[in-house]
Amino acid sequence: MDDYSPFDRGGGEKTDQTKTSNPFKRPYPPPLKPKPQETDAGTGWAPGTGPPTLSDVSSRPNTLKADAAKRDAVVDAFRHAWSAYEKDAFGDDEYHPISHRGSNLGSGGGIGYTVVDALDTMLLMGLESEYTRARTWVQEKLSFERHGYFSMFETTIRVLGGLLSAFFLTGDDLYKHHAADLGDRLAVAFDTPSGLPGSSVNLGGRTAMNGGAVSISEATTLQLEFRYLAEITGRVAFWHKAEKVMKVVNKARLPNGLAPITLNSNGEFAHSGIRMGSNGDSYYEYLLKQYIQTNRTEPVYLQMYGDAMQGVHAHLVSKTPAQGLTYIAELLPLADGKGGDWRSSWVSQPKQEHLACFLAGSLMLGATTAHRLDSSSPISRPPRMDALTGAGQRDWATGVAFLEGCMDTHKTKTGLSPEGVNFRTPADPPSERDWYIKGANKGGSLPYDARYMLRPEIAESVFLAWRLTGDARYRSYAWDIFSAIEAHCRLPGGGYATVRDVNQVPVEYEDKQETFFLSETLKYLFLTFADENVLDLSEVVFNTEAHPLPIFNPSIQPLFTKYS
Repeated sequence: MDDYSPFDRGGGEKTDQTKTSNPFKRPYPPPLKPKPQETDAGTGWAPGTGPPTLSDVSSRPNTLKADAAKRDAVVDAFRHAWSAYEKDAFGDDEYHPISHRGSNLGSGGGIGYTVVDALDTMLLMGLESEYTRARTWVQEKLSFERHGYFSMFETTIRVLGGLLSAFFLTGDDLYKHHAADLGDRLAVAFDTPSGLPGSSVNLGGRTAMNGGAVSISEATTLQLEFRYLAEITGRVAFWHKAEKVMKVVNKARLPNGLAPITLNSNGEFAHSGIRMGSNGDSYYEYLLKQYIQTNRTEPVYLQMYGDAMQGVHAHLVSKTPAQGLTYIAELLPLADGKGGDWRSSWVSQPKQEHLACFLAGSLMLGATTAHRLDSSSPISRPPRMDALTGAGQRDWATGVAFLEGCMDTHKTKTGLSPEGVNFRTPADPPSERDWYIKGANKGGSLPYDARYMLRPEIAESVFLAWRLTGDARYRSYAWDIFSAIEAHCRLPGGGYATVRDVNQVPVEYEDKQETFFLSETLKYLFLTFADENVLDLSEVVFNTEAHPLPIFNPSIQPLFTKYS
């Protein structure tokens, strides 16, 4: 069964996808029309038409084949997580597997965060019965007429992103209809003097909580979703509202190319730190992915991304003194923000959140997409360094080394990586390892950084590294991660839970199964062991919640084109 695929992609005549109710019996749909003269040099396939059929990709040399046993073990884990949620809390936003109950994020009722976040994972895994029940819930129960405030950022990446990905994979207009409805309700958040979005939206009331500061990641991790929504609906306003945010950020940017984590309501950076973790991470991720999404037709994002990665290497990339582990430091402004120019004076902190580990795979992806010397020729696997620019060679080397540093944080009693670590510096006394969890082993309550909350970032980078190199060690890393999750997070009664201390066995749990466990962690692990043709990196871009969206040539004229 090594040629596993959830779809019958026999390469025959494509049907009218919007009229087909069973996505498991046909190829992916062609959701967008490309420019006819542009084709992929490796296959003759036109970018923007959706992933090719099996016959298109089977002739490619060195296609990565499935590890069926490990792939199916991940599918079983998804079933274990999903079936518990479906039994105890179907339709609720979040799931608490120890108390066997659900909860909602809005005071006026939920919007099915977990259901919508998991749709594309079920499609890719070929879970037909589970998907059918989930789709029925969307058709019969999903409503955004909820008079409660929902996070603009989380609702966009999880719910809007999930609907858009389901539409891309199936061509089912049910998902486009709901996505357009949700987009209309969320778009009011952009109606501010600066154009920066408010932090939360009352979906039923179509009002936003605007006027305050917003994190850089919350403001700039909406673009993939709203641009694709604009493309499939023809609603140009969706595109331009999200695009205006990037123009504001570009105008406010610092000389070092990096972005502090907080923006004032007037569109200027507030006195705040710089980090690749919470409130900062996905800004850098989406600089690259916006460039990839529109088939490398918008050089302004390549320029912003290139400057940002130069700043990362100049100010954030660090190594530990003993083991030489590569990590990404944080910066704190030296001045207090009331007097001197804090924007040009920083101090490095040897801290790193689990979230920052997305950057390892992102750097490798950027090296092979944004920094190829000849973008018209296929890239080898692994990439030849002489096919990359100097910046691409630098980014590739850093990505590979940084992923090794992230994997080192799995060297805990559970094999799970903690939420955050501090790295030792030359001023610290020698120790058996170059990092530690701040506040651990000091008695009292467990530090927040000691937990593992089913996060996907290291698994995401491992997946990208596997696809870009074909190196078996990355599949070994993925299996180690999955095995640790199975051993310590899986609950016998169903579901998976957050572990409160990765260095304590037996473990203590927190009663929470995050939606991103279904959408991201298990999806990336599945794709690492699945056949490459299940989802090809050259045809899709993942949003920050791991929802695959198509690469396309935009029919909408961008307004943000000038780099300053």
